[in-house]
Amino acid sequence: MTGLVGALEIGGTHVSAGRVDVGQSRLDPMSMHRIPLDPRGSREDLLRKIVAAARELRLPAIATWGVATPGPFDYDRGVSHIQGLGKLDALFGVDLRERLAQDLALARPEQVRFLNDAHAFVLGEWWAGAARGHARTIGVTVGTGLGSGFLANGELVASGPLVPPEGRLDLVPFRARAVEYSLSSRAIVGAFSGAGGVIEIARRAREGEPSARAAFAAFGSGLGEFLDPWIVRFAPTCLVFGGSIARAWDLFGGAFLEASPAAKGLDRCSPADRLDEAPLLGAALHASRSQSDAS
Repeated sequence: MTGLVGALEIGGTHVSAGRVDVGQSRLDPMSMHRIPLDPRGSREDLLRKIVAAARELRLPAIATWGVATPGPFDYDRGVSHIQGLGKLDALFGVDLRERLAQDLALARPEQVRFLNDAHAFVLGEWWAGAARGHARTIGVTVGTGLGSGFLANGELVASGPLVPPEGRLDLVPFRARAVEYSLSSRAIVGAFSGAGGVIEIARRAREGEPSARAAFAAFGSGLGEFLDPWIVRFAPTCLVFGGSIARAWDLFGGAFLEASPAAKGLDRCSPADRLDEAPLLGAALHASRSQSDAS
């Protein structure tokens, strides 16, 4: 695989973009940029900013584009099914592939390929980050929600007895309710006795505030309890964490490992090496592979 691929990551509050040289497994750091999104913005406002992020990368040499997006989403057709989640609702039903192809003057809509953002993250870390060289890897993203990806020899595993339905841990209940109630930023905020968001709570925890430290410890213990049986089942050698809460590994990692005996036996269990870049790298690799398979 060679050539430049344009990569986008559409999140609930931002769209990131960067140019990836797939032959070198490298994202050009000078090309990477982020544009804020209003999660409750209008359809045209969201589309305008997504297209603007892509246009900043546009070069004649870029004929393939990879886009990482949260679900629910029709990744084959490029149509958003996000609705009622308090983020990007205005994109529901939008043919994002057609819009990007038109605004980027691409010859065919199929030049734009889509991938789940958590899948893109773990694929990027396997290709050029913490999971490089590992035959079996689990990637978990933790932030406003929880995402996951299971990789075997660089290929996503989304079905079968070793993984949850669709390879999505967010579909697995935990403590008799949806897992994201217990294992997300809302859970950390809810467990803290004071006021403030996750960034503020992390600051207080690092300063030694007991309630803040306890909130992250409870999160780590719950995450370890939840993931341990899936680590045993899938038998990876690497578990890598992404998402905004991964930046607080120093605050929850110890509690996580205490609650997950299986994680202690892994060759590597850590935050991502390419926390910001991994979803872009994974989206670009997926797009490049898809174009190669189609040719």
